[in-house]
Amino acid sequence: MKSGTLQFQLQLQFHFSVTTLAMFLLKTWRQSAFGVYGYLNFTKPAFLEHSKKFKPEEMETQIPGKNCIVTGANSGIGYATAEGLAQRGATVYLVCRNKERGEAALSQIQTKTGNQNVYLEICDLSSVTEIKSLASRFSKKNVPLHVLVNNAGLIEQNRVTTSEGFELNFAVSVLGTYAVTELMVPLLEKASPDARVITVSSGGMYSTPLTKDLQFSERNFNGTEQYARNKRVQVALTENWGETYKNKGIGFYAMHPGWAETPGVAKSLPNFSKSLSGKLRTSEEGADTVIWLALQPKENLVSGGFYFDRAEAPKHLRFAATNGSHSVINSIVESLRSMASL
Repeated sequence: MKSGTLQFQLQLQFHFSVTTLAMFLLKTWRQSAFGVYGYLNFTKPAFLEHSKKFKPEEMETQIPGKNCIVTGANSGIGYATAEGLAQRGATVYLVCRNKERGEAALSQIQTKTGNQNVYLEICDLSSVTEIKSLASRFSKKNVPLHVLVNNAGLIEQNRVTTSEGFELNFAVSVLGTYAVTELMVPLLEKASPDARVITVSSGGMYSTPLTKDLQFSERNFNGTEQYARNKRVQVALTENWGETYKNKGIGFYAMHPGWAETPGVAKSLPNFSKSLSGKLRTSEEGADTVIWLALQPKENLVSGGFYFDRAEAPKHLRFAATNGSHSVINSIVESLRSMASL
């Protein structure tokens, strides 16, 4: 009896060791593949190479009378996006957490573009309560929403819990993005069939599968890994929204900006920023595909698609074993709906 028990324990231990090794090797492969793929495609030199195929006329469209919301708009890609939309005549609402930085961005955009139809909305996107208040204020305007750009995000390397009890990275990038989008659907429907939602993801999502562990319950919290997981959720959410709302006249698109030198990257990933000094894209280059997606005729785009440098891009790297993971998105959506009390 004891011999059989020992043999079973040894078999179990061996199986566990093999599984752990396999997971470690797969994770290492994903990160290595992402690193190589990223260096070849996501840098500034890659943008300059890809841009040789761009059609300048696709960015010349003017969109006066269209209402656009850009979250996280006071710096980096969000600011560049808001400025680009304002240059093209749109009415732009900057959604920012910090009032002073938001007011500075507002003033700069109005001055540089000459467009006075730029407005500031203060909202902490880590708070579902504040997002509901923002949505309520917008509903009272009773105007169609043509473009929603979900750009706000962050990389907090330490585990921080919000006042509502959620892990901070997740609260902003996933729960906040989900809540803003769902609550804006009625206003987006008013702009049908031209309404669109553009979510700024990251190439970092290539390094991880979709997981139901949304708030990183593991003991050794890793902010960079949690950021990548959140960005994978955004891509899967975009697929889900594209299917859920396919008859509502709203297009849903995720994109990633490549590796851009933004204040957020410099602060959160100083070693990465320093090691690729001179090779990172500008915020304007990072925002290029966001603006492109806002301007293109919807019949030229794929709702639920993932875009990079003005073209549809793969959602998974070869041999990274992340394809099948998107099957859990319905369960994740139910969790988010419950958390946001929608």
